[in-house]
Amino acid sequence: MSGTLELRLLATFEKVATRLSFTRAAADLAYAQSTVTAQVRALEQDLGVELFDRLGNRIRLTAAGERLLPYARRLLDLADEARAAAVAPGEPSGHLTVGTIESLTSYRLPPLFELFHHRYPKVRLSLRTTIGDETIDALRRGGYDLGFLMEAGTEHAGLETAVLLPEPLALVAAPGNPLAGRPLATAELCRATLLAVESGCAFRDRFEAELTAAAGGEPVSFREFGTVEATKRAAATGLGITLLPEVTVADALAAGTLQRLDWRPSFTLHSQLAWRAGKQLTPAARLFVERTRQLLREQRASPPPASATSP
Repeated sequence: MSGTLELRLLATFEKVATRLSFTRAAADLAYAQSTVTAQVRALEQDLGVELFDRLGNRIRLTAAGERLLPYARRLLDLADEARAAAVAPGEPSGHLTVGTIESLTSYRLPPLFELFHHRYPKVRLSLRTTIGDETIDALRRGGYDLGFLMEAGTEHAGLETAVLLPEPLALVAAPGNPLAGRPLATAELCRATLLAVESGCAFRDRFEAELTAAAGGEPVSFREFGTVEATKRAAATGLGITLLPEVTVADALAAGTLQRLDWRPSFTLHSQLAWRAGKQLTPAARLFVERTRQLLREQRASPPPASATSP
């Protein structure tokens, strides 16, 4: 053992441990895979222990790797703080990996990304689209610096959370849908043709649970279209009804390509920005949290015009 721990090698180890893949870690780090493998081998030789079990095409941390990982993350966090402290005031910089979701990335956050691109060019944002538990797990493991959530709960074990704003939901269909124009009972929806984004998205999962309860525990069937935009388009062509965040359908409601049905869910979702509990945020991360809060406060103060229940 040399008795030294190079940050470069620790950063590579941490990325491989987070992604559990040499290939994906190499892509994230913009290294050749052979470089990642060589750096992990160098760290293992330096420490005199194996950090990963190689299981064919899969890898997993050894007991030694599990013990090293939290220390590696603490050292890398401290290095980021030291690096940020050395930068002149007024020049935020650094790399932020941010977990995002389509409903926010496409419909609420473009002004934020534009602001960082033009005003804070030294802050490099890497956006990773994941949802729900995947984002929470990545934050806990240190794979993301920050992550956006849209959940009913606002407290998450192992995370600190900034609650940004409530996200109203809208049940929508194409104009002329036979369910339009009158209050709807939840049980009626169980018999309708239901469209949805992928499972794992909070508003879809909570909607499914509410309908299943109304059907006496009988599972309900959804036609899945993957993304919010694809689901919107399917609803607008008359394929069925769908529950989506109001912000994602406001344009279609205003244009008349979708209409709102007279039903409200029993649950409320909140958009949130979260990070690992105990993690000292870098100046760039603190700036991102501050600017996000400011943007969404402004959006909350100026919501889109309310649309009628029916045309």
